[in-house]
Amino acid sequence: MSEIAISLNQLRGMIGIELRYNNKACQVVEVLEDGPSLVLQYFENDIQKNQHGNAHRRVPETFCISVLSADKKELSEVFLSLDLID
Repeated sequence: MSEIAISLNQLRGMIGIELRYNNKACQVVEVLEDGPSLVLQYFENDIQKNQHGNAHRRVPETFCISVLSADKKELSEVFLSLDLID
């Protein structure tokens, strides 16, 4: 089985799409070429700590998910688990 061919342009077309991940609403905000990976941002805010570990401000949590599996032969389970929000 060969590697999956998915273009960065296809992934960049996902920027702005609203999804559900871990039963929370989020949005695709960026595509990272290395991986490739999607950068997702939850809509709800989380408390961000400063360098001393003290609560500082409320910001949306941002995180990355890999689009392909480790062997790059199929889509990752995490990517496949994303649900589109109507």
